[in-house]
Amino acid sequence: MPFPEPTAPAASRAEVFLRYLDYLRESLLAKVCALPEEEVRRSRVASGWTPLELVKHLRFVELRWIEWGFQGRDVAEPWGDRRGDRWHVAAEETRDDLVAALRAQGAHTTAVVSGNDLAAVGAPGPRWDGADPATLERVLFHLVQEYARHLGHLDIVAELAGGPTGE
Repeated sequence: MPFPEPTAPAASRAEVFLRYLDYLRESLLAKVCALPEEEVRRSRVASGWTPLELVKHLRFVELRWIEWGFQGRDVAEPWGDRRGDRWHVAAEETRDDLVAALRAQGAHTTAVVSGNDLAAVGAPGPRWDGADPATLERVLFHLVQEYARHLGHLDIVAELAGGPTGE
């Protein structure tokens, strides 16, 4: 997927956000999918996270901010990517399943963004921890920075694992 150049025409700010989210999500998934199987469950960093844990985490990040937050949906396990104070992937969870779940969550995000104005305010609910709900634009800005930060982390891990480097 090509980088969403700032000079490429876009019909709306929402389209710009979606282009960046799609690019970052697919770049992250391409790196994880290019790693050997033994590397996706191995940590190369002191904090102990693995590439598969990162994929699951980002799926839940989108779930928490879009469904549980902006849409105000009842989500049974909004923190289902965690066990205690760290990310967790069960032994039976596969790379293919986690990749498909992140892509499906991304498709849901796209549908929500496409059906709402960026100035729309999220539904009140527990996601906001007592604060006023954010607008969809602020939520999307947060998601872009979250993906960009974690893709940078994965760049280093993939390089250490002998996987793909660069953009």
